[in-house]
Amino acid sequence: MKYIILITCSVLMILALTTVLWAQSPPPPMLPLSPDQAPIDGGLGLLAAAGGGYALKKLRDRKKAEEKAMKDSNL
Repeated sequence: MKYIILITCSVLMILALTTVLWAQSPPPPMLPLSPDQAPIDGGLGLLAAAGGGYALKKLRDRKKAEEKAMKDSNL
């Protein structure tokens, strides 16, 4: 008798939960929108200026190092 009540309760619970578990299907995918274009004129100019300044600094450092090496070798 216990098993019949247990099976009946289990079946009723499963049937009750199936109505709760119904879900909607996902909406159809949308067409892709055109991507926003990124402005590059301001940032690109800053990058070029920073690169030029860095190159000048490296050239000056190299020139100073060579002059110091020449001065030290002449002593």
